Amino acid sequence: MAPTAPFNPPPADLPGKPFVSQWVPPPATKETHNFAELSTIDLSLLDSDDPAVVGKLVQQVKHAIRHDGFLFLENYGVSLEQLHRQFGLAQYLYNNISEEDKQRLLFDPETGAWSGYKHPYGFKRHRGPPDGIEQFNWYKPDWEDTENRVPKCLHPFMDEIEAFCDYLTKSVNRRLLTLLSRVLELPDDYLWENVQSHGSPTGEGYFRHALFRPVQKKTEEASKGLRMHGHTDFGLTTLLFSVPISCLQIWGRDDQWHYAPYKPGALVVNIGDTMEIVSGGHFKATRHRVYKPPVDQLHEERLSLVLFNSSVGDLRMAPAYESPLIQREGCVDEQGVYQEFKNRTAEGKIVPTNRQWREIQIATATDPTDTEHNRVGVHQVVINGKIMHQREYMGVKVVLPV
Repeated sequence: MAPTAPFNPPPADLPGKPFVSQWVPPPATKETHNFAELSTIDLSLLDSDDPAVVGKLVQQVKHAIRHDGFLFLENYGVSLEQLHRQFGLAQYLYNNISEEDKQRLLFDPETGAWSGYKHPYGFKRHRGPPDGIEQFNWYKPDWEDTENRVPKCLHPFMDEIEAFCDYLTKSVNRRLLTLLSRVLELPDDYLWENVQSHGSPTGEGYFRHALFRPVQKKTEEASKGLRMHGHTDFGLTTLLFSVPISCLQIWGRDDQWHYAPYKPGALVVNIGDTMEIVSGGHFKATRHRVYKPPVDQLHEERLSLVLFNSSVGDLRMAPAYESPLIQREGCVDEQGVYQEFKNRTAEGKIVPTNRQWREIQIATATDPTDTEHNRVGVHQVVINGKIMHQREYMGVKVVLPV
């Protein structure tokens, strides 16, 4: 396999581009307890001429995805300097976005998309209790009409942001899907050509700049420290850049929450519902949440960059039965949403399309501060002594740890 070309972004010093302060990563926590151990995958090894090296890499990915659903990705083609430039642009956005643009580009989640600017008052268009989370989300229409759908302060930098997302989608995620296709013993481009959506830098997925500001004590008490509910992503794969502020938590095999460790420059990869279903339950959709950081980081801001990769919207999700792995070992019935989809299919009922599956969850999302719904008997149940969040979307039950 020919070596993969590294990321080659447009120059940052072109005429007309304002000065952007360098992003300086905040200090990592000194706490060491309750942190997860994640497998680290060197993506550059996929370019090796040695079949044994590539074979070992595929087995590493297989173990990480089947057991944890989470892994670190390193040497994927973007340098630390290039990555910090993208964080600098995200920082520039939140320092310079106008109040006019915040209102003009305000998101409307009831449409089933988080396109545009999210205010720091919950995940509804109307303002709820302050949650301290600001976001800007790029969907296909936002890439196609940046003049009218992107904050004016970012217009001079859209060449860099778009090139970055293009590379993440068409190089990094494509190579990751190659590895996952090989785990399923399918042709290299099977997932890329048959499942991954295309068009625009993010297909039917989206790219996110997010800023988590420290919250008021009243908000923390109402949410019990949660910033975002325990959940799985509804798409194919999610690429999240590791940051020093420890807020991301993973549900471990011990049925406990663990902070994701910080690994400078690494991508944290998690598997979404679509991939769990396509793999027949062999790949585990990652249960994760955003929680308040350790004590020594409580007053720090957390800046985040995320790419959510989505499958084709019209696709009715089902296992790739042509996979030799699935044919040989069958499906893994105990996996969460895969089992629900399988049961619905067995009853002769139609399962949601990928677009329906993601849009219903976005449109009906609740906030951690929502004390009306976040209680046992409403959206919560007790299973084996643990409080679980339970929702039903289009006849499909989803039960996840709070």
